[in-house]
Amino acid sequence: MSDETAMLREPWVDFSRQREAGKFGIWVFLASETLFFGALMLTYSVCRIEHPAAFAAAGRETNIWYGTINTAVLLTSSLTIAVAAQGAESYARLRRLVIACLVVTALLGLAFIVIKGFEYKEDMDKHLVPGAGFALPERAAQLFFGFYWLVTSVHAIHLSIGIALVGRLVWVLLRRELPVTENPEIEVTALYWHLVDIVWIFLYPLIYLPGRSS
Repeated sequence: MSDETAMLREPWVDFSRQREAGKFGIWVFLASETLFFGALMLTYSVCRIEHPAAFAAAGRETNIWYGTINTAVLLTSSLTIAVAAQGAESYARLRRLVIACLVVTALLGLAFIVIKGFEYKEDMDKHLVPGAGFALPERAAQLFFGFYWLVTSVHAIHLSIGIALVGRLVWVLLRRELPVTENPEIEVTALYWHLVDIVWIFLYPLIYLPGRSS
């Protein structure tokens, strides 16, 4: 049985069509996620235009060091998974490199979650959770932190899913259960991971930079 036959799934009878369908499916999913996060960012923009002073005051309360470190972590993970996806095209020669890059990607993702956890704890200690006892006097600042908690938690969920997907790839590659040449699974997982990275690149200036120049 050839690698392509082993990778065929119903209802496909041709591997090339299955591969293209998989890539098309992930692009449709990425487009829907882009619309979701885009709507959230549009809502944020409208609120910031309406309440610029409150959003600037709230932005100064975020920990820019945590945000910057996590940005560097995610950008590095984007590099490692890109190397893994590229190396999969020559998997027979680069098997160790592909697996090592996937492991590093998952570990960097976990590092992001851990760092974010420390940041969340600091935010709660500073009473920056919208509701009773909110630390800032500006009422509209709660809109900023409502956006902050919503989008960062949703982003963390997406990243956790990405970590699970990368971890699964490592597991099946170590067990030699996944034929790699021309297999779309690593490429599709890499595309999903890049979405998570790109979303954070947009969130970083929205969350951590308001009010820093004044």
